[in-house]
Amino acid sequence: MSDTAQNPATEQGNPPALPLSVNLQYTKDLSFEVPAGAAIFATLRSAPQISVNIDVQANRLEEAQPVFEVALAIRAEATESPENEGGQPGRTVFIAELTYAAIVTLTDAPAELVEPILLVEVPRLIFPYVRSIISDVTRDGGFPPIVLQPIDFVALWQAKRAQQFPETAGNA
Repeated sequence: MSDTAQNPATEQGNPPALPLSVNLQYTKDLSFEVPAGAAIFATLRSAPQISVNIDVQANRLEEAQPVFEVALAIRAEATESPENEGGQPGRTVFIAELTYAAIVTLTDAPAELVEPILLVEVPRLIFPYVRSIISDVTRDGGFPPIVLQPIDFVALWQAKRAQQFPETAGNA
């Protein structure tokens, strides 16, 4: 027996409708700064240490409509490597900050899926654009491009939930 007999949407040649529509994407905020200016290029001796912070926010745009803005914020900061192992990091080499957003519509999404769609699936869809912008801006700023590694948005969402709703100790 074929799979088409078990799935009426496939029988008709139509895939099942997804509850998510990405209406548009845009750069909400972009900043790149080199606090030490040209002096950093003359004195930088080794590859800087880079730290990356990521945050995802979702907000309903209109109370009566299932339209949301999902914003993926990335902050990448490069500092001079310490002179001695375990020493203090040196000056800030550069700071790149990007907030990239998408306006999405959820159509008939089950209530229990709204949060994971907004905080996991939408960021997963817009991440390649964020990755490209951060890479381009750091390269255009005169440094080797930062190529962001893939992000586990499920783990990020679960960690955020754990912070908002800490489990209480006790027996169930």
